Amino acid sequence: MNPSATGVPERLTALVQALRSHGIRIGTGETVDAGQALEALGLDDRERIREGLAAALLHGEGQRPVFDPVFDLYFPRGVGAPDLLDDSGSQREFDRDDLRDRLAAALAADDQALLARLAAEAVDGMGGYGTRPGSGGSGGSDGWSSHQTLSRLRPETLLARILAGIREGTAEGEFTDRLTADEIRRRIENFRGQVGAEARRRVAERRGADVIARRAIAPTADRADFLLAGRAQLDELRRTVQPLARKLATRLAARRRRAARGHIDLRRTLRGSLSTGGVPMRPVLRRRRPARPELVLLCDVSGSVAGFANFTMLLVQALHDQFSKVRVFAFVNRVDEVTDLIARGTADPEGLGGRIISGAAVTGYHGSSDYGTALGEFAERYAEAVTSRSTVFVLGDARTNMSDPNVPALRAITSRARKLYWLNPEGRAQWQTGDSAAGTYAEFVDMYECRNARQLSALIGRLLPV
Repeated sequence: MNPSATGVPERLTALVQALRSHGIRIGTGETVDAGQALEALGLDDRERIREGLAAALLHGEGQRPVFDPVFDLYFPRGVGAPDLLDDSGSQREFDRDDLRDRLAAALAADDQALLARLAAEAVDGMGGYGTRPGSGGSGGSDGWSSHQTLSRLRPETLLARILAGIREGTAEGEFTDRLTADEIRRRIENFRGQVGAEARRRVAERRGADVIARRAIAPTADRADFLLAGRAQLDELRRTVQPLARKLATRLAARRRRAARGHIDLRRTLRGSLSTGGVPMRPVLRRRRPARPELVLLCDVSGSVAGFANFTMLLVQALHDQFSKVRVFAFVNRVDEVTDLIARGTADPEGLGGRIISGAAVTGYHGSSDYGTALGEFAERYAEAVTSRSTVFVLGDARTNMSDPNVPALRAITSRARKLYWLNPEGRAQWQTGDSAAGTYAEFVDMYECRNARQLSALIGRLLPV
């Protein structure tokens, strides 16, 4: 590691600021701890520095997917283009086939140092695009792309070659072969990550680490857009359901205690003040004895919206003790109650979407969402589920596929409910564009933008009834 470009304290401060911009809470004390960790660890072993700073700054393993690429930007493995020399000390000419041969050998041996050098060599030889005027070679590129590098190198196609080499001279069984294949896939995936880190490092030297840290690092799972989140991020979100539910339950219980204190009973307070010369020394409160409210969820489980709806359903199910009754309904273009499916499937949150699609009648003659038909069917078949004690949450993007939005049905549901809220995973700028009826519905109900888990937890904590 070469910290000469800027001082180590400046690098550490910039690292902390970049992590904060991604929503990771880091206080002054933790920053001081990180500085002390750097002083104790020294600057000789980069990976030891990585683990030391992660231990000092992070609060959970789920933050590592953000920390690691940001760390690579501010504490890079090297500076500039890689030094591509062959065994004789001469400049190596780039050869894709030769690189693939050396990569296969390095993956088979799990040689991490060699894999890091090959990642740098691959980006330098195949990842550059554009050329600055007056400069030659890959060092004159306008930028570097990990996607372009990997599409040309295709490391995933080396799996069969590596396995054949490992099997040669051995008598492994089918089970051992499967384990070996899984391990090689893991090594290939790690190498793809190293290529991505190298491309970001090269671009950061040109455009600045702060810019790349803001624009080229995937957000933490709780800040990832529900409609764009990948499978890994959705899996991470599902693992956070129970801790998040505990926090929200504590918040709701505190709100309920405050609400139970009631308001001042002015008549009784004034009567009591006669004994103190008209000064109300002991205010008398009109005690409230609120019954636990009922909660109804009406969830669109079609397409990309399903990830948002599934996470919210799991979160509310984890909060069920806070309500006298929780009923959950799912729809695509037909509505069916799925309360029991969620309750029985708490041990398998990953399979919730599959259970709903296979076990509930949520689709009719086509597979596209139809809010007008679904709202009409709910108002007709399940009207008894909504009472004056019910708070209804509608979860969906309000995209009707050009069908009738059926506003009268929504009005009918709203008239029966204590309150109705609509949580929309699309950005507000997209409402009422294309086939969206969000603007139409928002004229009659309170609609909120809810694009990620952080927004959802804030809205749930604020909107859930007490």
